[in-house]
Amino acid sequence: MPVTDLPSGLKPLELAHHLRDQIERGHTYARSRKHRFRWKSVAVRLTTLVLSAASTIILGLQNLDPWTGTAFSLVAVVTVVSALEPFFAWRSLWVLMEDASHRFHRLQDDLSYYIASHPAEEIDPARVREMFERYQEIWDSLSSRWLKYRDNA
Repeated sequence: MPVTDLPSGLKPLELAHHLRDQIERGHTYARSRKHRFRWKSVAVRLTTLVLSAASTIILGLQNLDPWTGTAFSLVAVVTVVSALEPFFAWRSLWVLMEDASHRFHRLQDDLSYYIASHPAEEIDPARVREMFERYQEIWDSLSSRWLKYRDNA
Protein backbone atom coordinates (compact mmCIF):
# COMPACT_ATOMS: atom_id res chain seq x y z
CA MET A 1 0.00 0.00 0.00
CA PRO A 2 2.84 2.52 0.61
CA VAL A 3 4.10 4.71 -2.20
CA THR A 4 7.78 4.50 -3.04
CA ASP A 5 8.25 8.24 -3.48
CA LEU A 6 6.46 11.54 -3.80
CA PRO A 7 5.46 12.61 -7.32
CA SER A 8 7.58 15.33 -8.92
CA GLY A 9 6.33 18.43 -10.66
CA LEU A 10 3.75 19.34 -8.04
CA LYS A 11 3.63 22.71 -6.34
CA PRO A 12 4.40 22.50 -2.61
CA LEU A 13 0.74 22.85 -1.64
CA GLU A 14 -0.29 20.15 -4.14
CA LEU A 15 2.49 17.96 -2.78
CA ALA A 16 1.21 18.46 0.75
CA HIS A 17 -2.35 17.63 -0.32
CA HIS A 18 -1.10 14.53 -2.14
CA LEU A 19 0.66 13.36 1.01
CA ARG A 20 -2.43 14.09 3.10
CA ASP A 21 -4.45 11.86 0.75
CA GLN A 22 -1.85 9.09 1.07
CA ILE A 23 -1.99 9.33 4.86
CA GLU A 24 -5.78 9.16 4.80
CA ARG A 25 -5.64 5.98 2.70
CA GLY A 26 -3.18 4.47 5.18
CA HIS A 27 -5.39 5.47 8.07
CA THR A 28 -8.46 3.96 6.38
CA TYR A 29 -6.59 0.72 5.74
CA ALA A 30 -5.38 0.42 9.34
CA ARG A 31 -8.83 1.31 10.71
CA SER A 32 -10.62 -1.35 8.63
CA ARG A 33 -8.10 -4.04 9.54
CA LYS A 34 -8.19 -3.01 13.20
CA HIS A 35 -11.97 -3.52 13.35
CA ARG A 36 -11.73 -6.90 11.66
CA PHE A 37 -8.98 -8.17 13.99
CA ARG A 38 -10.74 -6.83 17.08
CA TRP A 39 -13.97 -8.64 16.13
CA LYS A 40 -12.15 -11.92 15.54
CA SER A 41 -10.21 -11.63 18.77
CA VAL A 42 -13.35 -10.92 20.80
CA ALA A 43 -15.26 -13.74 19.07
CA VAL A 44 -12.56 -16.27 19.90
CA ARG A 45 -12.34 -15.11 23.51
CA LEU A 46 -16.13 -15.25 24.00
CA THR A 47 -16.38 -18.65 22.32
CA THR A 48 -13.66 -20.00 24.60
CA LEU A 49 -15.40 -18.57 27.64
CA VAL A 50 -18.81 -20.00 26.74
CA LEU A 51 -17.43 -23.43 25.87
CA SER A 52 -15.30 -23.58 29.02
CA ALA A 53 -18.23 -22.61 31.20
CA ALA A 54 -20.57 -25.08 29.51
CA SER A 55 -18.09 -27.94 29.77
CA THR A 56 -17.46 -27.21 33.43
CA ILE A 57 -21.18 -27.21 34.18
CA ILE A 58 -21.72 -30.39 32.24
CA LEU A 59 -18.82 -32.11 33.97
CA GLY A 60 -20.61 -31.35 37.21
CA LEU A 61 -23.47 -33.50 35.95
CA GLN A 62 -21.29 -36.61 35.53
CA ASN A 63 -24.07 -39.02 36.43
CA LEU A 64 -25.45 -38.68 32.92
CA ASP A 65 -23.27 -40.41 30.35
CA PRO A 66 -24.47 -38.31 27.37
CA TRP A 67 -23.67 -35.11 29.26
CA THR A 68 -20.22 -36.31 30.21
CA GLY A 69 -19.48 -37.16 26.60
CA THR A 70 -20.73 -33.76 25.52
CA ALA A 71 -18.59 -32.06 28.16
CA PHE A 72 -15.46 -33.81 27.03
CA SER A 73 -16.30 -32.86 23.45
CA LEU A 74 -16.64 -29.23 24.48
CA VAL A 75 -13.30 -29.37 26.28
CA ALA A 76 -11.74 -30.58 23.05
CA VAL A 77 -13.40 -27.76 21.10
CA VAL A 78 -12.15 -25.23 23.67
CA THR A 79 -8.64 -26.52 23.15
CA VAL A 80 -8.94 -26.03 19.40
CA VAL A 81 -10.52 -22.57 19.69
CA SER A 82 -7.89 -21.50 22.25
CA ALA A 83 -5.19 -22.47 19.79
CA LEU A 84 -6.62 -20.17 17.10
CA GLU A 85 -5.82 -16.88 18.82
CA PRO A 86 -2.07 -17.41 19.13
CA PHE A 87 -1.94 -18.92 15.65
CA PHE A 88 -3.72 -16.05 13.90
CA ALA A 89 -2.57 -13.38 16.41
CA TRP A 90 -5.80 -11.42 15.96
CA ARG A 91 -5.42 -9.55 19.24
CA SER A 92 -1.83 -8.60 18.49
CA LEU A 93 -2.78 -7.52 14.97
CA TRP A 94 -5.73 -5.53 16.32
CA VAL A 95 -3.39 -3.65 18.67
CA LEU A 96 -0.90 -3.21 15.82
CA MET A 97 -3.59 -1.61 13.65
CA GLU A 98 -4.67 0.56 16.58
CA ASP A 99 -1.09 1.86 16.84
CA ALA A 100 -0.81 2.40 13.07
CA SER A 101 -4.14 4.19 13.03
CA HIS A 102 -2.95 6.49 15.83
CA ARG A 103 0.30 7.25 14.02
CA PHE A 104 -1.45 7.95 10.69
CA HIS A 105 -3.94 10.20 12.45
CA ARG A 106 -1.18 12.10 14.26
CA LEU A 107 0.77 12.60 11.02
CA GLN A 108 -2.39 13.74 9.26
CA ASP A 109 -3.05 16.26 12.04
CA ASP A 110 0.52 17.56 11.82
CA LEU A 111 0.31 17.93 8.05
CA SER A 112 -3.13 19.56 8.16
CA TYR A 113 -1.94 22.03 10.78
CA TYR A 114 1.18 22.81 8.74
CA ILE A 115 -0.90 23.48 5.62
CA ALA A 116 -3.43 25.58 7.53
CA SER A 117 -0.80 27.64 9.34
CA HIS A 118 1.25 28.58 6.27
CA PRO A 119 0.27 30.45 3.11
CA ALA A 120 0.48 28.26 0.00
CA GLU A 121 3.58 30.04 -1.27
CA GLU A 122 5.43 29.45 2.03
CA ILE A 123 4.93 25.68 2.19
CA ASP A 124 8.38 24.11 2.24
CA PRO A 125 8.73 21.01 0.06
CA ALA A 126 11.53 19.78 2.36
CA ARG A 127 9.11 19.87 5.31
CA VAL A 128 6.51 17.97 3.30
CA ARG A 129 9.19 15.42 2.37
CA GLU A 130 10.03 14.99 6.08
CA MET A 131 6.39 14.21 6.74
CA PHE A 132 6.38 11.81 3.79
CA GLU A 133 9.38 10.06 5.34
CA ARG A 134 7.42 9.73 8.58
CA TYR A 135 4.59 8.26 6.52
CA GLN A 136 6.98 5.71 5.02
CA GLU A 137 8.36 4.91 8.48
CA ILE A 138 4.83 4.13 9.70
CA TRP A 139 4.37 1.68 6.81
CA ASP A 140 7.83 0.16 7.37
CA SER A 141 7.13 -0.32 11.06
CA LEU A 142 3.67 -1.73 10.38
CA SER A 143 5.00 -4.20 7.80
CA SER A 144 7.92 -5.41 9.90
CA ARG A 145 5.80 -5.81 13.03
CA TRP A 146 3.09 -7.57 10.99
CA LEU A 147 5.67 -10.07 9.75
CA LYS A 148 6.97 -10.58 13.28
CA TYR A 149 3.49 -11.44 14.55
CA ARG A 150 2.83 -13.75 11.60
CA ASP A 151 6.24 -15.46 12.03
CA ASN A 152 5.47 -16.15 15.68
CA ALA A 153 2.11 -17.68 14.80
